[in-house]
Amino acid sequence: MAKSTDSANASSDPDAVKKRSPFFRRGKGSTAVGPKKQNRVKQLVDIFKMTRRHDPNAQWLMLLVFLGVIVVALGIGFLVGNWITGLILGIPLGFLGALLILSRRAERAAFAQIEGQPGAAGAAINTLRRGWIVEEQPVAVNPRSQDVIFRAIGRAGVVLVSEGPSARVKPLIDAERRRLNRILPNVTVHVLESGRGEGQVELRSLAKKMQKLKPELTKGEVSAVNKRVASLGNKLPIPKGIDPNKARPDRKAARGR
Repeated sequence: MAKSTDSANASSDPDAVKKRSPFFRRGKGSTAVGPKKQNRVKQLVDIFKMTRRHDPNAQWLMLLVFLGVIVVALGIGFLVGNWITGLILGIPLGFLGALLILSRRAERAAFAQIEGQPGAAGAAINTLRRGWIVEEQPVAVNPRSQDVIFRAIGRAGVVLVSEGPSARVKPLIDAERRRLNRILPNVTVHVLESGRGEGQVELRSLAKKMQKLKPELTKGEVSAVNKRVASLGNKLPIPKGIDPNKARPDRKAARGR
């Protein structure tokens, strides 16, 4: 019973989505003492296992690319009369080709693993490259439906990424957009809806879609916009039934009665 409760709590925590898959881990990774090379190899093995579990055909495609590159390199080597050099060049090139296949398949498997879970959109935009300031926690939440909105700031302006059905999340988006327009009247606010519905963007395409947005701000302006937005704070809704203005301390409990 305790295990099922812990798993339910983990699935409702947006941060738990990011920890679930090694593809979404950022930073130093493992904290164990040892050479960095061992950590990288271990991380690569973890990614391969995760990919093979969700996409069994990935390993055969990697092997096919690896052997195919070696065969091509050997063929060129025989043509120029030096097959040994062709083999020496073909092995690392084949390994590189297999890694490229693993990278693409791992990305698909990672997004498939978290799709439909709370916080999946936040995990997806956290894969953005430099130049973006991503708010890890949701900036707006609907406690009843668990629809959320994540925010990122970059040279394209402010991007709001919603998670939930379009009709249901629209009031949440409109409220957050009005809130931003009051303090950032000259900054473009983009809205992207994550999901598979009409007009929505799939998780694996969110980061690419944001990268393609037209730049409008300089790096200095991005920093200034982030500070201005940070001054608003992140006021998430208080659960129903709790009124902080009417809350009173229990004096009897404080005295131990």
